[in-house]
Amino acid sequence: MLYNLGKSSIQTDGDHFYVAPTATVVGKVILGKDSSIWFNSVLRADNDVITIGERSNVQDGSVFHVDPGMPLVLEKEVTVGHSVTAHGCYIGERSLVGMGATILNEAVIGKYCIVGAQALITEGKEFPDRSLIIGSPARRIREVTDKEIESIKENAEHYVQRGIFYRKELKSL
Repeated sequence: MLYNLGKSSIQTDGDHFYVAPTATVVGKVILGKDSSIWFNSVLRADNDVITIGERSNVQDGSVFHVDPGMPLVLEKEVTVGHSVTAHGCYIGERSLVGMGATILNEAVIGKYCIVGAQALITEGKEFPDRSLIIGSPARRIREVTDKEIESIKENAEHYVQRGIFYRKELKSL
């Protein structure tokens, strides 16, 4: 469900996005073209803006929230795996966040990064472009390869196509 909150409203690029029926999107959320928000995810922009970039996806059970003065930004072609918690952070284009990861306020993930499953990125931590990030607390272990970056792009495209399919074909019984 999409909810405006007071004067804070959802912004979209027409109808070129998908929000699953059990997802909750509240407040000043910007949904880019061909973005998708999947089942049981919550995006609560009651204190600042949440931006979901073009062709980005937030998979099932993820929770996004913001504090005042700490917006949350996903740039284009970002894939966020199942059950990710992201709070007031920045994730650069064509990055992938693995299942169950947690990213805290004012953390910055560069372009073309991979955040491993269950990683904990602590408040204010910054990672440069092309970082493979794992652990709790998270650390950079190596540079992401061109092949891995291409795989992230393919994953984003897969979710664009899934969103189009679900928008047309999902029917309630």
